[in-house]
Amino acid sequence: MIDGSEIKVSDALTDSWVYRLLPNWLWPYAQLARWERPIGWWLLMWPCWWSLAIAMSAIQIMRLDIIIELALFMLGAIVMRGAGCTYNDLVDENIDNKVARTRSRPLPSGRVTRFQAKVFLFLQLLVGLIVLLQFNFTTIMLGCLSVVTIIVYPFMKRITWWPQLFLGFAFSWGAWVGWSSVFDSVDLAPALLYVGCIAWVIGYDTIYAHQDLEDDALVGVKSTARLFGDKTKLALIILYSVALVLFAACLREAGLSWPAYAGLALGALHLGWQIQRLRIEDAGQCLQLFKSNTQFGWIFFGGIILSAL
Repeated sequence: MIDGSEIKVSDALTDSWVYRLLPNWLWPYAQLARWERPIGWWLLMWPCWWSLAIAMSAIQIMRLDIIIELALFMLGAIVMRGAGCTYNDLVDENIDNKVARTRSRPLPSGRVTRFQAKVFLFLQLLVGLIVLLQFNFTTIMLGCLSVVTIIVYPFMKRITWWPQLFLGFAFSWGAWVGWSSVFDSVDLAPALLYVGCIAWVIGYDTIYAHQDLEDDALVGVKSTARLFGDKTKLALIILYSVALVLFAACLREAGLSWPAYAGLALGALHLGWQIQRLRIEDAGQCLQLFKSNTQFGWIFFGGIILSAL
């Protein structure tokens, strides 16, 4: 295990493969892209995987190339999440310098210059483009449009209490591209999935944002965690319920069978468990509950796959 003082980032994981396998000079770039924290790309990837599996189930053909497409969406999620984090750190450098959890990150600590971060951002976007070009024309166009949501998001915490809504616009975009990769078009089913994912993202990122509540208030950063405050559990009940209803409507619109609904029902129990367990004053628990949303992703995905078999 690498000693935390060597990594010099307070919120980095010290036992990650990054510090075991990569040379030291790459560590700051890995931290910019959050490679040591896979939960971010998992959460970005789930709408892609759900949408692709729903589309395959809708045509009642589980093509063998689904494995290739799942792998491409995974790689795309890893790269674009890294690009998004790098861009976000460039935009938020002055804010990160004032927050205890983030002031030791590569940019505010000076271990990476802004020019180096911009070059790294360009390289990640280039890899993302190469991945995107493996798909059909509609998916390529939709993928390019997603960049708008990435560009806008970091500025929202300065002007609205709902930055999590704009994160939802970005992190839910896979609902469009997964479907379009099969049909070369969009339809009502991915639209329902997209809006449902937005509600889900607002919910889990509200939990995450409770870690920084005091620092955010000090530096003037807005969030749904600050907006909801003690009513966070009620807000989560509403947000997760909206997500579940829209996910069910998507499954019905796509004509999926009962295993998909069974998976969604099990997922609903998991989301309920999150709400029941949540203690907003416990930053460590907020982080763990936030991370547990990838378990919901697996549960829902498993039901969809079983529906297609």
